[in-house]
Amino acid sequence: MSGECFALDEAVLAAALEAHLPGFRGPLRATKFEGGQSNPTYRLDAASGTYVLRRKPPGALLASAHAVDREYRVLTALQGRVPVARPLWLCHDAAVIGSMFYVMAFVDGRVEWDPSLPRHTPEQRSAHYHALIDTLAAIHCVDLEATGLVDFGKPGNYFARQIARWSEQYAQSRTRDIPAMDALIAELPARCPADDGRVALVHGDFRLDNLMWAKDGPQVLAVMDWELATLGHPLADLGYLAMALRLPRNPALPGLAGLDRAALGIPSEAELLERYAARTGQALPQDWGFVLAFSYFRLAAIAQGVARRAEQGNASNARAAEAGRMVDLLASAGRAALG
Repeated sequence: MSGECFALDEAVLAAALEAHLPGFRGPLRATKFEGGQSNPTYRLDAASGTYVLRRKPPGALLASAHAVDREYRVLTALQGRVPVARPLWLCHDAAVIGSMFYVMAFVDGRVEWDPSLPRHTPEQRSAHYHALIDTLAAIHCVDLEATGLVDFGKPGNYFARQIARWSEQYAQSRTRDIPAMDALIAELPARCPADDGRVALVHGDFRLDNLMWAKDGPQVLAVMDWELATLGHPLADLGYLAMALRLPRNPALPGLAGLDRAALGIPSEAELLERYAARTGQALPQDWGFVLAFSYFRLAAIAQGVARRAEQGNASNARAAEAGRMVDLLASAGRAALG
């Protein structure tokens, strides 16, 4: 499917925004952001200012995927508690642009796509990673009752439920045989720990490039991409972050493997885990290998979904096929983490 499937009818959209968004004035120009594999995201430049639109992609989608309405709910609930963009309008009417979407305030900052932070000094890198961990701890310390998020997901047995869910999602998006993934799916349930009762808001895709940073310092202006957010075990986010940093240097999702973190000024994994534990007051798991393996497995399942959408022609990013090719690497790394 060509890029035309993601084009917006700017006149129709402007009319809808003028009718539903106080203060909005057209005309507008919509420009799709290049980043992101899932929900297409656009910058809207209008007479009344700059906004951001995030939509479900067009075409056939997996059940429960691309839940922009859940993203909108989280953004609304976290105002004043965690740095996030201000949500402005959720539109359920697919007739406007072809799918459900929401509009949020534009946050003027920078995105760091490379976790090695090549443009920064060692001291600046350290400060960025401390802010990264502190932001994750803040998310996990959100009061679910005060934010009205107590029903945002199913409590209990998070890892077991996620293994079952992503195994099913992988089966639905499978395009070829990947023995390492089949083995990981078979091995993970036996290592799944007993439920310890910990429940928190989890982001689901927490990593450096899903944060909007201040242009002149290590301050987090907004946590982005809440599509996978739910209630779950907070260690899933922590493991996912550590897993992402362990990845090799690759064009789809670069990690820090092979780099001298100490020389770069980037805290070690152990240091980041210790800071997280200190900020949250929560003990780290005995089976860290399982947490890492689960994270590799989940990302592999997500990457396979991206690959399937690339074959169907409705993947949001031109590098979707590259992400699909990472499934083998991720599955093999997950098996290695299990030991």
